[in-house]
Amino acid sequence: MSTELTTLCYIEKDGKYLMLHRTKKNNDPNRDLWLGTGGHLEDLESPHECCIREVKEETGLDIVSPKLRGVITFVDNSWCELMFLFTADEFSGELIECNEGDLEWVDKDKVIDLPAWEGDKIFLKKLINNEPFFSLKLIYDNRKLKEVILDN
Repeated sequence: MSTELTTLCYIEKDGKYLMLHRTKKNNDPNRDLWLGTGGHLEDLESPHECCIREVKEETGLDIVSPKLRGVITFVDNSWCELMFLFTADEFSGELIECNEGDLEWVDKDKVIDLPAWEGDKIFLKKLINNEPFFSLKLIYDNRKLKEVILDN
């Protein structure tokens, strides 16, 4: 089994996160869920570079100095993903239409109530509470969260 390498970034502004409601791609495992923006690392790309590129591609925004807040390992049967979790609160540019879904600024205190992966709510709470860097392993079985391993 190979491990996918990805990034996810939550952009902050005025007490809100920029959220992506995944509605536009066919066969999307995240369909109808709300996420930050991000994607897969390309060859020879660092997580930091990937984060900046993916945010630009999906939102049109140029983020400045994204902060690495955590590393998340997702496991589900024969699939594994290592995700580098970032936040950013400095950016320039204007939002564009995203080909993966609809972008919306959502109050941080309402983000937890949006439809999302169960494990995402765990790390979102840590981000909202401004907790220090963490490593989190989320073990799923057919998309249902079975085990959580947190290392602070």
